[in-house]
Amino acid sequence: MPDLLIRIKKKTDGSAALTCTRADGSVTWQRQDGQLGRVFPLHDLTHYAVETILGFNQAFFGLLAEGWDVSDFGKESTRGKAPEQAILAELIVGFFDLERITSHPGTLDDFNEKIVTWYRDNHRPAPAFRLTQSDIDKIRSLRSEVFAKWQALPPGDALEIPFERSPQATR
Repeated sequence: MPDLLIRIKKKTDGSAALTCTRADGSVTWQRQDGQLGRVFPLHDLTHYAVETILGFNQAFFGLLAEGWDVSDFGKESTRGKAPEQAILAELIVGFFDLERITSHPGTLDDFNEKIVTWYRDNHRPAPAFRLTQSDIDKIRSLRSEVFAKWQALPPGDALEIPFERSPQATR
């Protein structure tokens, strides 16, 4: 069993459901009703691509694998603040989401400048982390692959993707 089995069901009414099963068999899940069912599967698949390629263990799927619940994100929870890597991953995923929505690919400089700007605008020290062109190309490639699988999936079926945390976080 992988660290986390990501399962996104494409419901017949256009909604979706995310279910994540940890290696210990415990589960966390989220219904993605209405418009969320059209937005969140692609957002979640982008998280998968970003976290996999960058070796992020302390972002969305890595934290779910550790035992966080889907409801622990997006608010202050009993778990406290999200780790810096989770914030950085969410920024990067947001940039790729914007790229998808606008059909305007960002450049390497765009991505890195947006990271520094967000941290500055939020009165936080900017991380030393910088994306490389290779990172961006690999993320786009993996994202395209999982997007194609999602698009080809008939309503009523589910896409299952294993997520393995990097044995050693690369960044």
